[in-house]
Amino acid sequence: MKGKSVFVYDVNTPTTITTMLRPRRQEGQSIVREGFTLEPSVPFSEYIDIYGNLCQRSIMPVGQVTITTEVEAQVVPTKAIPEQEPAFVPVGDLPDDTMHFILPSRYCQSDLHDVHQLALQITQNLSPGYQQVEAIRTWIHQNIKYQYGFSDSSTTAFDVLHSRIGVCRDFTHLAIALCRNLCIPARMTVGYLDELKEMDLHAWFEVYLGEDWYTFDAVQEKTSGYRIEIAHGRDAADVAMVTQYGNSVLRSLNVSVEVEEEPQAIV
Repeated sequence: MKGKSVFVYDVNTPTTITTMLRPRRQEGQSIVREGFTLEPSVPFSEYIDIYGNLCQRSIMPVGQVTITTEVEAQVVPTKAIPEQEPAFVPVGDLPDDTMHFILPSRYCQSDLHDVHQLALQITQNLSPGYQQVEAIRTWIHQNIKYQYGFSDSSTTAFDVLHSRIGVCRDFTHLAIALCRNLCIPARMTVGYLDELKEMDLHAWFEVYLGEDWYTFDAVQEKTSGYRIEIAHGRDAADVAMVTQYGNSVLRSLNVSVEVEEEPQAIV
């Protein structure tokens, strides 16, 4: 699977940026080739954040700046849920590194009354764990309208709960808030997906069940497809692909994804 993103900025004053555009190296995702370039060429440094995401830092000069990132990876299809559904894990038994994924966060206010009421409404009479998560995913897909231009970078799960309109980021924030309200660890993941109607960088959510993380995508009718993960965190505040500290304007973003006819599976 191949993914490519090209960001074009008009920079009015020298602008410091941090980006999160290089893919993660992890089980189920073997990186064959990747590239990260800035035009005009300027120095950049890299660091790893608290979630293990690879981040870049640079200063964009005045003028037009193009950021290009490419990746070719061997990936497996989105992990199927086993016939024996993964079990709900009581909070007392959760691994330490999952605990911050059950707490409220900036965009996922899982402790609010309205979120709690909706979580109960969607999951009533369902077994804790997978059945609840899939019911939440399905409800969002069927009841939240996918529409560009309505939400923005300040829109939260609470906002989407009431407006019932958003894009993948908003679908994901609401799903995470509802899952966390039920004490199910949930995190936001961003990257490439091959099955989008309108190609763009994509966001979905993962939950911890049994002894592993499982992928759910509320934008899709059914979670499927090939994905390249770039980053994951509590919400969009942790996985912003470009954060700028200055006066620059994003003029265009072009994203392309290509999957081989017979993708190589990883054993």
